[in-house]
Amino acid sequence: MPRDTGRNDRRSRIAHLAARLMAEDGIEDHAIAKRKAARQAGTPDTRELPTNEEVDDALRSYQEIYHKDEHRDRLRALRAKALRAMRELARFNPYLTGSVLSGNAGKYADINLQLFTDNGKAVELYLIDRGIAYRSAQSRLYAGEASLVAPKYTIVDDGTEIEITVLSPRELRGPLRGSPEGKSIERAKLQAVEQLLAQT
Repeated sequence: MPRDTGRNDRRSRIAHLAARLMAEDGIEDHAIAKRKAARQAGTPDTRELPTNEEVDDALRSYQEIYHKDEHRDRLRALRAKALRAMRELARFNPYLTGSVLSGNAGKYADINLQLFTDNGKAVELYLIDRGIAYRSAQSRLYAGEASLVAPKYTIVDDGTEIEITVLSPRELRGPLRGSPEGKSIERAKLQAVEQLLAQT
């Protein structure tokens, strides 16, 4: 067997194992799923790991084969919750990102929102004024060669976590990435999410 064929087979196997882990075990982080899948496949060599895009393709296939109706219903429910949250936070220019937008949301997926506002503190005050319980943390993102740290608030809607990252409007001008070598984070504004929900 040619060496490249063997490498591609291993990458494909790891991608499908990682997809199953994300779909069945609720692992949201691609890197964690790939490392765990590589151990299961007996291939600890990180140079042979598939890309996130390869895992996403495998995940779409897995959900289509094994969880088609369940996945469609889950995605519709998550997008409906995302839309409610975006309408609630409309004054802060919300965008949906992550697996709920891409359509790859697993069993335990959370909802990821990015808000773009000149007054980041106003978001926290908004949550406090409305008595909405939240956890606060920070999120590191990358814009070009620069990294930025943004406040992140996590709230819960009927058992589903909604992670809210607060950014400056200037960050809308260019793409953001979750890691230095990662691809740009896709994002959709409220009207686009309404259309997505109607199509789901």
